Amino acid sequence: MAIGEAGPGSLRHASRLERLEDTMRTRLGRECVYVPSCRFGLYVALRHWCPPGGRVLMSPVDDDVIFFVVLAAGLRPVQAPLNPFDATIDVDAVPDEVWGSVSAVLTTNLYGNPDPAPRLRHTCDALGIPLFEDGAHAIGSRIGDRPVGAWGEASAFSLSKHVGAKAGGMLALADPGLREAVEKTRAGLLAPGSTVSELAFAVRPFAEAAVRGLRLRRAAWAAVRLLGLADRDDIRMPLRPQELARAARRAPGLDAHDPWVRVDMHDYRLESGPLRLGRVERRLGRLDEVLDACRAGTELLLGTPWARPRGAYGTQPLFRVPLFVADRDAAIAALARRGIVVGYLYDPPLDDYAGAEFTDPSPAPEAARWFARHALPVDPLRARTVVEVLERSGARPADVPDALCGSGPTAGGLG
Repeated sequence: MAIGEAGPGSLRHASRLERLEDTMRTRLGRECVYVPSCRFGLYVALRHWCPPGGRVLMSPVDDDVIFFVVLAAGLRPVQAPLNPFDATIDVDAVPDEVWGSVSAVLTTNLYGNPDPAPRLRHTCDALGIPLFEDGAHAIGSRIGDRPVGAWGEASAFSLSKHVGAKAGGMLALADPGLREAVEKTRAGLLAPGSTVSELAFAVRPFAEAAVRGLRLRRAAWAAVRLLGLADRDDIRMPLRPQELARAARRAPGLDAHDPWVRVDMHDYRLESGPLRLGRVERRLGRLDEVLDACRAGTELLLGTPWARPRGAYGTQPLFRVPLFVADRDAAIAALARRGIVVGYLYDPPLDDYAGAEFTDPSPAPEAARWFARHALPVDPLRARTVVEVLERSGARPADVPDALCGSGPTAGGLG
């Protein structure tokens, strides 16, 4: 076969990518470009729109990986004040001087609760800066008559969360004319895939199923830690400030920041092969069933004493439902005894975690601290069991400090 000639394998690969992109294009009404992960897609977007040295307003209750993606792009994270009950950006609490200093806004849509995108869109337009949407948890969430992901210049989605493919992502673009440029940026950042990585990906679900079936989760996790294969021993990964400062001097660039950006997903920038794409396609085809089940579980959980009032957009198919308990560690332990693992905790907030050397702190940090300390994010697909466990364990709802009592769900409110 001549160099540059497309063989049957490459044609099938391109056809599958096109089908995946078409599926998301139909959902979002926007041009979509497949990427190996949400974090990779966000990095591509930040590099395309934001010259190094800019400042990005973001949520302090977010995955530390996304924080390091912003740093890797050569940008300064600026932590926003939050609504205490759903961790959405509190637009009114952002001081004018902060608005005047930022060059972009990055939403989180934590657990699927929509950030106030219409107001953020209006503010960004007035300031002439881009809005980016992290839709990793929010592939089925909507804001009025538009989905999350249809408000910013670019939005990134994970196909590992609701879709459950454990691989893949999508970058949606407001301007379809930018597709070629974004594809070029993507191609320059991808790492080549390999047969070994594809086979490892293929056997992983069977290994995980065996661990679950034999009830060896704790033993398996202990073995991972013993072998030094665990990326983190706590909720947040080790910051390693001296190494991070050296990496910052080489920004923008993923290579220097790879030890932080790859945590929990070492193949985040690996080109997807046929096994990955096949699983993504199969899982994406069942997404609506999953979203319906998540919406039903969310509705049940929002009616419990540990939930806060839902917001203006009705019940969303949340990826995780944040309940608020007085003793979260005890609740986590009680759930673990029933085989329910609580993950996606983001405590402490990023400004407390990273310090002023690496980020501008929130001007009103208490709401984020309360949320990070008390939020118990539970899987809506296990809603009935969660309610049963919390009731039997005597879990008490968390008390809301007087200083936060005037706060409540805004346009991006809970549920």
